[in-house]
Amino acid sequence: MSRLRILALEPYYGGSHRAVLDGLVAHVDADWTLLTLPARKWKWRMRGAAITMAEQAASLLADTAGTADPARHEPQPSPPRNAAGIAPFNLIFASTFVNLAEFRGLVGMPLAAVPAIVYFHENQLVYPNRHTAEWDYQFPLTNITSALSADRCIFNTQWNLDQFVGAIPGFIREFPDHHPTGLAERIAEKSQVIHPPFDPAVFEETPVVRGERARIAWPHRWEHDKNPEAFFSAVAELADEGLNFEVVVAGQAFRDVPQVIVDAEHVLGDRLVHLGEPATREEYATLLAGSDIAVSTADNEFFGLAMVEAAFAGCWPLVPDRLAYPEIYPAEMRYSTREQLVARLRSRILNRPAPGSAYELAACYTLEALAPSFDAAFNEVARAR
Repeated sequence: MSRLRILALEPYYGGSHRAVLDGLVAHVDADWTLLTLPARKWKWRMRGAAITMAEQAASLLADTAGTADPARHEPQPSPPRNAAGIAPFNLIFASTFVNLAEFRGLVGMPLAAVPAIVYFHENQLVYPNRHTAEWDYQFPLTNITSALSADRCIFNTQWNLDQFVGAIPGFIREFPDHHPTGLAERIAEKSQVIHPPFDPAVFEETPVVRGERARIAWPHRWEHDKNPEAFFSAVAELADEGLNFEVVVAGQAFRDVPQVIVDAEHVLGDRLVHLGEPATREEYATLLAGSDIAVSTADNEFFGLAMVEAAFAGCWPLVPDRLAYPEIYPAEMRYSTREQLVARLRSRILNRPAPGSAYELAACYTLEALAPSFDAAFNEVARAR
């Protein structure tokens, strides 16, 4: 087989989804064509992206297999269909925000027959919804049907894979009747784990500079599942004790900002030295390189790219002893209770960790380290047919 020609489907082209995909495009030697949608309204992306992307993909079926323009993010005006019935791609790489089964059904032949991989950044079976209605069952069902339709499922952690297949039987029992069996086993048999890689370049180019005060970073999306309340409660207690430290809040912001973040400046005063989404990757890297400790308080995390980046940038990571974190971080970097979080933060403020203490841990997740595993999986799936 000649050089791989990969069609990537990413309906939520932002955050870690975008970072991982862009990194693979740059580091996996293949002819890439990207179909993407902006990172907004993820529920609507899961509901409708298959329709939009099937229409876009159909326009990419050209007269000859080589017509597709590699790494193009938007399809050109519709070319005629390939009269020979040969798809211009030999692999589809999709995220879980597109229903692969719907996409394949809508796009038609010959593209529907192209081998496909679904990458599970997350799964909706264990996502902590604040409000659950009957129609929300559609989201985990989309994950299941995509997994069944795929030739290979790749999960970002073993925890994600185990949680997903473990939850399928109970979810199926929620059906009023016609309970299919063996789905978890079928999906597990064609699944593997490859951690999501990050691009270390910007962090390697950013010098580590420590100020007079210990600095704590919280580099997460400003949403309920990242539990900002737990973080600000902990640092507020330490501020009340009179400890001298700084706080950086540098994650992705949305229209609805949690009240605890709105109140942060009042609670922390001059200890809060940054509050806002960094304008550039360079600014983000500078904020992390100037921090001593990076904290997660997440109630939902399937890997946590931001914490790995913070560790690579020089921070000591402090994460909950749950979710995917025990798979990545040793016990001394985890906490079990709120009291333990406060105690370990206090200790690190008073005895600042040496810069780069967790560098080796994070280096395992760079693109250089992980891109070969993706390359091998892509070739294996594409060449199996």
